[in-house]
Amino acid sequence: MRDDSQGFIARIGVVVHGPKIIDSGFALRLINYLKKLGSVTAVLGGTMGRVAVIDAGLEDAITISPRRRPSHSIQDLEATSDLIFLLNQAKTQQSGLVFGAMVAEAAGMGKPLIQIDCGGGFVASLRGEEDELALQVASDLGLDSLLPPPLSSVSFGKNTTKRSLSGVCPGELISINGTVVGRATESRVEMEAKDGRIVAMKGVKPKQHGLEKLSCVDLENAIIRSGSIRKSVVRPRFKAGGRDGKGEWAVLIDHCAEDAFEAALGASVAVTVGDDTTLIAGDILARLGIPVIGIVDGDLDRLAGSTVMLPGSMVFRVMPGYDDLVGRRVMDEIFQGERRICISAGDLAEKVKKLAGEHLVVIEQIKSDFP
Repeated sequence: MRDDSQGFIARIGVVVHGPKIIDSGFALRLINYLKKLGSVTAVLGGTMGRVAVIDAGLEDAITISPRRRPSHSIQDLEATSDLIFLLNQAKTQQSGLVFGAMVAEAAGMGKPLIQIDCGGGFVASLRGEEDELALQVASDLGLDSLLPPPLSSVSFGKNTTKRSLSGVCPGELISINGTVVGRATESRVEMEAKDGRIVAMKGVKPKQHGLEKLSCVDLENAIIRSGSIRKSVVRPRFKAGGRDGKGEWAVLIDHCAEDAFEAALGASVAVTVGDDTTLIAGDILARLGIPVIGIVDGDLDRLAGSTVMLPGSMVFRVMPGYDDLVGRRVMDEIFQGERRICISAGDLAEKVKKLAGEHLVVIEQIKSDFP
């Protein structure tokens, strides 16, 4: 991709997806390899990968803000890139190929787009045709050279949307926009939504409480995952506190843990509602130096693997089924419908304790750092 006689150096855009390829060290190795082909601009596609980038100290190598889907990150890079690489580490070759094809379809771009999947062990030209550069990259890296499969993951009917997910390992959790809706029983999962509600699922043992939380879902564009969002066990890097010096701000994060980065910027504390939300948001916000006041009821799906929480955080465990109720009261009576209010962490904790009332089981104080 270099032509020194003409002074041309290819502008290479790189989208890194997911924490696994970062935790494994492959992301940095591939970025360094691609620098031999041209000038590289690397950005993150996805949410939990940002935590991995911070833990690995790669903020100077991979841009992590703002939060963007992989397809949107690709679109962002198109104007300033001659070609774009998508780097990921899927569980299987099949799931990696399907993921790449879905991202390419959503991006809808005309520039060369090449996927390198370190989990599936392949390089694929996502334009659906043989590509000389993709073949060369596969040869250099000792990976298979493949083409993505035709897509048929989304279909539409009268007021209905159907979507399938392939390459699933039976027993894995299935989540939609961060909410666990069931556990896979087959390698292919099918879902159907009508007027924004999930009305049928195949290959999944449903979790009714999770489905009830999805009041309205755009199934076509929803983020659907199988398995844990991050399994690696690494030593986290905690940053300085998140407060902006203009008062003590608190934010409310209610069953949308992956929005925690943006939602809590500049805050000194965050209230989190839900077991998995508290673990995931607490893990994310620890990197920003922001403690959480979690409201949980013991209904933990363990959507994330190893997680940490900033010392100074507090977890209020309430009676089963009451975390959502207490969370709504916190929203209505403390935050008064706002997502961000000015209040000290101590005063906020006392108010949450009072609202939990007779439903409160125990309060856990997070005192220790990562072991």
